[in-house]
Amino acid sequence: MKINSKNIEALRKIKRLLIVVDMINGFVRKGALAHKEVAEIIPENVRLVDSFIEDSDSAVCMVRDAHTKNAAEFKTFPEHCLAGTYESELVDELKEYEKDSLVYLKNSTNFVFAPNFLEDIKNMDNLEEVVLNGCLTDYCIKNGAISLKNLFDQDNRNINVIVDEAGVTTFDGEGHNREKVQRSSLDDMAGNGIVLVKNYGSEIWKR
Repeated sequence: MKINSKNIEALRKIKRLLIVVDMINGFVRKGALAHKEVAEIIPENVRLVDSFIEDSDSAVCMVRDAHTKNAAEFKTFPEHCLAGTYESELVDELKEYEKDSLVYLKNSTNFVFAPNFLEDIKNMDNLEEVVLNGCLTDYCIKNGAISLKNLFDQDNRNINVIVDEAGVTTFDGEGHNREKVQRSSLDDMAGNGIVLVKNYGSEIWKR
């Protein structure tokens, strides 16, 4: 479904929601937290966005870091992805989809607390599943996925939170082994009730 407004009636029609997290230049192309390996998941991101937009019961939302200049998060991480900058923009491969998607700008590692997100998700009365892809697996994906599952449990909403393994990734760095961190983060999410899929639309498997 193409959705470019926050019309409550349109939100209520959504059964499947794809959340694309932080596939922006500041994590892929340029900036203190940009890592070239993140670009490897872009084809899977595009594949899923295409399939969700073409489905009349589904919708896509794009989550982007858009930090204030003096963001509290910069006490933990280097300055990155300031609102209104190139770093905060979607990568070129996904930019064309933004006009047909819900967009949430976040100032922390947890998209659940982005302005308007909670209000919108509560208005999705017919929502059955939420699929996550993007970066980074051990920060924004894990924090958002577990918080979203907690929210649904709190409200007794029987909604699957699904992570598409082919569409999420993290980085390699000193003291941060990409493969090990990816696996442990996925295991943490599975232990919190998140459904893991190898490629969304194919085999679904739980741990």
